[in-house]
Amino acid sequence: MTNPPLTDEELERYARHIVLPEIGGPGQQKLKRARVLVIGAGGLGAPVLEYLAAAGVGTLGVIDDDTVSLSNLQRQVIHGGDTIGMAKTDSAAAAIMRINPNVTVESHRLRLTKVNAPALVASYDVVVDGSDNFETRYAVADACASEKKPLVTAAVGRFDGSVTVLKPFETGADGKRNPSYRDLFPEAPPEGLVPSCAVAGIVGALTGVVGTLQAMEAIKLITGIGEPLIGRLLLYDGLTARFDTIRYKAV
Repeated sequence: MTNPPLTDEELERYARHIVLPEIGGPGQQKLKRARVLVIGAGGLGAPVLEYLAAAGVGTLGVIDDDTVSLSNLQRQVIHGGDTIGMAKTDSAAAAIMRINPNVTVESHRLRLTKVNAPALVASYDVVVDGSDNFETRYAVADACASEKKPLVTAAVGRFDGSVTVLKPFETGADGKRNPSYRDLFPEAPPEGLVPSCAVAGIVGALTGVVGTLQAMEAIKLITGIGEPLIGRLLLYDGLTARFDTIRYKAV
């Protein structure tokens, strides 16, 4: 596919990317051409959408079936007081346009399920999962595996979070299949074991840390730079300001 040319305005907007040898003009053109689907416009999805929009990702798909509420604003920084009651997809789209009018937003105001997930992820290059429940996470991961789309998935607790990248449809340097989400989490925990943030609480800035890490992984996947978190689960403890990495393999 022919790389889309960068306009003079884009050359200035993305100048700090373009001077990076690892990205440069060709990498920025890859970002412009990319289609990224973001599951959820909440705590994790907010920084993902903001940074991918600012980075110049050409098309951002946003899936969310919720509306903005006052209690969201403590962490879901893509929304504001003036968008309370608005569909999160519409609120997010308006914010993205303010950040970067060059980005095309495709809004999907619905709940992702194992039935509609394959068709939704099929038309995107990379998927970023910012959902808050295991049912959606498994549906997204299974769809991405079947449609051969790289997935950046994350989860957050009260003060901690985790991020990993999944490409189970490819093999690693050792010739073995990359692990899947079900290799990492064979089954969901019993209902009620992992309380929601509404019950347990969560520090707003935590979602910013973890969501921004997701955005970074997506940029790496699109531009082909660095080493994505494939087969590695990055753990962040906000209370101790500590990062740890756990390696995992296909079963």
